[in-house]
Amino acid sequence: MSEISFDDFLKVDIRVGKVVRAEPYPEARKPAIKMWIDFGDEIGERRTSAQITAHYDPMTLVGKQVMAVVNFPPRQIGKFMSEVLVLGLPDDKGEIVLIGPDGEVPTGGRMH
Repeated sequence: MSEISFDDFLKVDIRVGKVVRAEPYPEARKPAIKMWIDFGDEIGERRTSAQITAHYDPMTLVGKQVMAVVNFPPRQIGKFMSEVLVLGLPDDKGEIVLIGPDGEVPTGGRMH
């Protein structure tokens, strides 16, 4: 594990957003879900795709608060432009479980 400085950590802008729309992404190489996430007035709505189909269905994601890195450059994922990186952890089978706040918090809040 390599060390980073606290200043390096502060460069990573991790915010809470609310999923406002989600749909299957069957064109992806691995099964994925496309999501549109609202990060509040300062950042607005951003898009992403994630390989989270083992634990999530698009319908169950709408309204869910998730954590995401919002200051990475956009990345082309097939025909879809991903603008943020949602955060998650692998379960015991390596399938991703999303990270979100334990209780409802204001949309767009930055992780400290």
